[in-house]
Amino acid sequence: MAFIKISEQPSLYNNLEKKSIREILEDINTEDQKVAIAVRNTIPQIEQLVSQIVPRMKQGGRIFYMGAGTSGRLGVLDASEIPPTFGMPNTLIIGLIAGGDTALRNPVENAEDDTKRGWEELQEHQICDKDTIIGIAASGTTPYVIGALHEARAHGILTGCITSNPDSPMAAESDVAIEMIVGPEYVTGSSRMKSGTGQKMILNMITTSVMIQLGRVKGNKMVNMQLSNKKLVDRGTRMIIEELGLGYDKAKALLLMHGSVKKAIDAYRGK
Repeated sequence: MAFIKISEQPSLYNNLEKKSIREILEDINTEDQKVAIAVRNTIPQIEQLVSQIVPRMKQGGRIFYMGAGTSGRLGVLDASEIPPTFGMPNTLIIGLIAGGDTALRNPVENAEDDTKRGWEELQEHQICDKDTIIGIAASGTTPYVIGALHEARAHGILTGCITSNPDSPMAAESDVAIEMIVGPEYVTGSSRMKSGTGQKMILNMITTSVMIQLGRVKGNKMVNMQLSNKKLVDRGTRMIIEELGLGYDKAKALLLMHGSVKKAIDAYRGK
């Protein structure tokens, strides 16, 4: 049976250019409300993937996101937010995009059609069996991603994927396939819309749950965040005040001395 891409089926709406601004916005919002439900339906698969990632990362493993276009950019975005949010090195969750960093801002012709380049890039990062590869592609057919997943799986590396179509070629190369079926896009085939929104939600779920499991959150707070601006220093100071009952100036000095909320609290308590 031929593989049908639901994500590229005709929009449920037509004559968009004749609609008022208000109608366009309401239509898009109506479609966006379908995304959270589609993501919710994938929770069992996300749980399955995360439960296999955590023990690997505890042994020094890493997560590699791989994608092209919007999907690749979202993977790079999620990876880049882990160090400031959770105080982790930028070598533990890595986003790779077809065409390299140039493709973050500009399309790189034919980059996503290279079936070998993705695996070559993983080898450049000394990929090993403690690592996890997560392919991201709304279509589920991106050669750059499929080629990398195929080789990774052949080498005994955990593979997962996030796609907007069931039973895709990408899913066939994945140990855990997260199939988020959001339906046709408002603008036909524009997977930067519902598919991109859903991908971002799932990436948030994966990395946040992994980081919590790795002990990078206490209570509900980012106690390992990087103190990269005044706002975050103030937030960290208030966390210490709440935890230790110190005055503002003393709490801030303690925070700046130790570099993170967790280290400051541990040092104060003599741990």
